[in-house]
Amino acid sequence: MSHEKNMSEIVSAIKQICEEKGLSYDAVIATIESALAAAYRKDYGEKNQNIKVEYNPEDNTTKVFDAKEVVEDLPEGTEIGDEVITLEAPEGEEPRKFNPKTDIQLKDAKEIQKKIALGEEIRFELPTKEEYGRMAAQTAKQVIIQRLREAERDMVYGDFKEKEKEVISGVVQRREGRIVLVDIGKATGVIFPDDQIKGENYRAGARIKVYVKEVRLTPKGPEIALSRTSDEILKKVFYLEIPEVSNGLVEIKAVAREAGARSKVAVIASSENIDPIGSCVGQRGARIQTIIRELGGEKIDIIEYNEDVETFIANALSPAKVESVTLNNDNHSASVKVAEDQLSLAIGKSGQNVRLAARLTGWRLDIADLAGTTEISSEDADLEAKELAEANNVEAVAEGEVTTTEETTVEAPVEAKPKAKRKSKAKAAAEEPAETVEEK
Repeated sequence: MSHEKNMSEIVSAIKQICEEKGLSYDAVIATIESALAAAYRKDYGEKNQNIKVEYNPEDNTTKVFDAKEVVEDLPEGTEIGDEVITLEAPEGEEPRKFNPKTDIQLKDAKEIQKKIALGEEIRFELPTKEEYGRMAAQTAKQVIIQRLREAERDMVYGDFKEKEKEVISGVVQRREGRIVLVDIGKATGVIFPDDQIKGENYRAGARIKVYVKEVRLTPKGPEIALSRTSDEILKKVFYLEIPEVSNGLVEIKAVAREAGARSKVAVIASSENIDPIGSCVGQRGARIQTIIRELGGEKIDIIEYNEDVETFIANALSPAKVESVTLNNDNHSASVKVAEDQLSLAIGKSGQNVRLAARLTGWRLDIADLAGTTEISSEDADLEAKELAEANNVEAVAEGEVTTTEETTVEAPVEAKPKAKRKSKAKAAAEEPAETVEEK
């Protein structure tokens, strides 16, 4: 009675799994049959038996067979043993093989079943013991559990593989060393140190937006790599918070971001009647402040895009006022002249403003005052930023740095210290605190 109850539970479990996980009932049964065949082969099978099992969970019947495919007869005098036989073939043709485990000669098959034909399968039923019946129920349960896990892994991988390179919402679970685990629904994603915003605290239970950087399969299941530093997060937040962006009246043309510190976003309106910057900033700055809060206090400059490169470069260097822009198409660079009192604003703290402007426009920018006595290149600013970042990473690893602040904060970039022999008046100006740019 208990045996029948076990089988009835198995049938119910299989059907429930198939309904909940979208699996094929026949596929689950086939997996169980394969596991039962392997178990029989291990305990009762012989070397040249090709074990196949028919399993019926409805009435608790298990039939075991030695299955052979009917093939052409071997040349007379060929001895059949335990090993695969390879026959000689004419030049250019693939040699024929006979496997005594899976094949049977036509003449031998006809002695058992007269109307059998080449290519058909003939089965010899094998005896089963009582203990094998008990083992069948246990094996079925194990296969169901294994199949369920595999199905869940495949479903999670498939679901999130489709979301790769997209922005989704998640809830911070916890920190494990320097990585952050995020609950993203059916799975847990990982934010590695390089994809975290410096100075941002990931408190358990905090809801954040993350970029699905990569989804890959591992022996332990799918690994979902997330990022908080991607430009796509900024674009997605603009799309969600600004109706004119979501309905296409305002288009985001380019983004340059130093996550956690400052970003520049170039926008353009589809109609002259629409103010692209005003649409993004909102009444009394309401919209842009919502976006800033979502990004943990990251400063954002809204720049009006212009097809005229010189005008676009001048806009990109905001809040500095640009006097002139001269393009050099040969090396894709631009010489920018500003008044002496605007030089520090154009360069920005540690070269941040000119660095972001160069990324936003795609041009190398050389900033100089009107007298031409001081000059700095966006490439120099970019190089110094990379050197500083590498130095900070080495220091953080050496000290085992882990952020533990109570609130999400954004630290100002540490000032770069140029080498003494290379230090110029422009570099000195770049180290002075730049004016705080409040979104209009």
